[in-house]
Amino acid sequence: MSTFDHVGLIHDINESLATFRKAQPEAMRGFAQLAQASMAEGAISARHKELIALAIGVSQHCSGCIGFHVKALQKLGASRAELEEMLAVSVYMGGGPSLMYAAEALKAWDAMAEGCAA
Repeated sequence: MSTFDHVGLIHDINESLATFRKAQPEAMRGFAQLAQASMAEGAISARHKELIALAIGVSQHCSGCIGFHVKALQKLGASRAELEEMLAVSVYMGGGPSLMYAAEALKAWDAMAEGCAA
């Protein structure tokens, strides 16, 4: 089981990227615009797009992605049942390594649902 503190991890990533944002403002604005455009409501809802993003984060073994996308899903009103179904598909497609990160995503969900989110 992961020992990640996803709330702390999100904070640390944001803090670490602060200087990079200042050093590379155009690149970071471009990334932010891409994220905003990609995740906007459209034929696929923003919630479903966040579920897809989290599935990719799980399959790519990205703890930071798990933290950020779990937080976004909770803000969008996703349910734990939706999370669990998406994680089942992620495990089906990614095998054992995805199962380990599915456990991490569940831990992040529970920690953030308990009001630990920053």
